[in-house]
Amino acid sequence: MADIRQISGIAEVIDRYDGFILDLWGVLHDGEQPYPGVPDCLDRMRAAGKTVCLLSNAPRRTTGVIEKLDGMGLGRERYDHVMTSGEASYEALRDRDDPWHAALGRRLYHIGPDRDTDVYDGLGYQVAATPAEADFVVNTGIVTFGETVADYQPQLDACLAAGLPMICANPDLVVMVGPMLVICAGTLAARYEEMGGDVRQHGKPHAPVYERCFKLLGIADKSRILAVGDSLRTDVAGANAAGIDVALVTAGIHQEELGGAAWGEAVDPVNLRALADASGHMPTYAMPSLRW
Repeated sequence: MADIRQISGIAEVIDRYDGFILDLWGVLHDGEQPYPGVPDCLDRMRAAGKTVCLLSNAPRRTTGVIEKLDGMGLGRERYDHVMTSGEASYEALRDRDDPWHAALGRRLYHIGPDRDTDVYDGLGYQVAATPAEADFVVNTGIVTFGETVADYQPQLDACLAAGLPMICANPDLVVMVGPMLVICAGTLAARYEEMGGDVRQHGKPHAPVYERCFKLLGIADKSRILAVGDSLRTDVAGANAAGIDVALVTAGIHQEELGGAAWGEAVDPVNLRALADASGHMPTYAMPSLRW
């Protein structure tokens, strides 16, 4: 069984790629500030003439993500494009160009915080106060960090009783917020599916969002595109399915499973290979963090 190649930084493989699809949470920042080395790495990638597309399972449209990055000192000059699961959800709700979305109806019930309403704002939907009054449910995640699936079980029960199909605007199960692991919309969607609910997810690892990124990058040869992410289930699985190379950042959500190496250090190759094999998703490379 071959070890997964561990690289010390992007510089080792920069000449092999023209375009990069970079995850945000766990790769560029921790939800509060950029990780050490990230601004420098982005600047060097741009200086090397590379095209950078940011891809986030954020349950909001790209404008809010750009503003959040600006506030962290990661301005528009440091990347070319940005796509989010929220933007993909908005487009699906706007276009309704497949039978599942076309059948949704016009009244939605929202599970999630008010800051995420831009995934349907302006599209002419009525927002229902209760699941019983709705045609479908838009799930953007928890309202307050620290909440659990149990806190949402009554809402999920009511949605199921009303027979509501669910759009999940963020397939992530968990995310790091500073040092805290927080559940995401994907965890609520998984619970709803277990209960027998009908769910459609937008964002990684699902193919349509990668097709959007490829269009934005404008690079015909997919072998010249590298994805970088910290989740085997979304980032690595999505890149594998899309047919592009992928580097797994080991200091992200899998850090403890990988043996909790000190931040910025290589991890045990046996642990790494075992975790990848168990997930069924295989990274091309592993690196401690996004750095040059």
